[in-house]
Amino acid sequence: MRYINGLHEGETIRNVYLCKSKRSAETRNGKPYDNVLLQDKTGILDGKVWDPNSQGIADYDEKDFIEVYGEIISYNGNLQMNIKQIRKVDEGEYEPADYMPTTEKSVDGMYEELTAYIRQISNPYLKQLLEYFFVNDSEFIKRFKGHSAAKTVHHGFAGGLLEHTLSVLHMCEYFARAYSILNRDLLFAAAMCHDIGKTRELSAFPDNDYTDEGQLIGHIVIGVEMLGDALRSIPDFPEKLANELKHCVIAHHGELEYGSPKKPALAEALALNLADNADAKMQTLTEIFKGKTGTDWLGYNKLFESNLRRTSGE
Repeated sequence: MRYINGLHEGETIRNVYLCKSKRSAETRNGKPYDNVLLQDKTGILDGKVWDPNSQGIADYDEKDFIEVYGEIISYNGNLQMNIKQIRKVDEGEYEPADYMPTTEKSVDGMYEELTAYIRQISNPYLKQLLEYFFVNDSEFIKRFKGHSAAKTVHHGFAGGLLEHTLSVLHMCEYFARAYSILNRDLLFAAAMCHDIGKTRELSAFPDNDYTDEGQLIGHIVIGVEMLGDALRSIPDFPEKLANELKHCVIAHHGELEYGSPKKPALAEALALNLADNADAKMQTLTEIFKGKTGTDWLGYNKLFESNLRRTSGE
């Protein structure tokens, strides 16, 4: 198995990868070609099939496991594969675990740390709410532990949702220590629940793609609906507290144009937005810089609206 993170410019390889996506296009001269994204657990590789009608290119589609033969080149600072042959492979010719990008951290260790925050909650209603999801619902726990936090931008790997949520909790814990105006219990509960809707917005691996529900409704609204179901199961849950928790989840993207139905109106909602945004952007930078050495400029990045490069380390 030749993992993507171990490939080098100039190599000619034959290996099996998951075809994450396939898009047909045309060159400026009107010649058809295919854009494909190849995936294994270490990353994603851009591929080009410049002659999709050649005899060496068998029928294949997205989500197929395919054996590809071609040359690794460098284009705009990133590795790319010029694919000359493709063969769709059968079950038994590959090990599925090789194709799921996975957190480098211990999932069980992170989950134990996450649930330890529940034991710090003194408000009995919020503690019951968190236990509803993170202690008592075995199906939810299984999905949450194995899910990604995004399709591509940040934490787009199995265990990514758990890793992201725990990082947000860490930042919220600092905020709660530093700023006495914050309701610690509310902030921790909101941090744990802010992305629970992603367990239904995105499908499980190897697809890790938007579900129909995710496309139509989105994880923020899905998450609030999930909270509503849980809240109705807890007798006498205070209405004001329920609305404050829902607001934090609704406003955690911070701006209307970023998908939040409301902008933060509570200190806890603002703290959650800052923590969520900081972790998402720092993890995105981590993934952009991963595997890159030196201090070459990487080119303009649309998300950050800036040309990026690593520091010299000196």
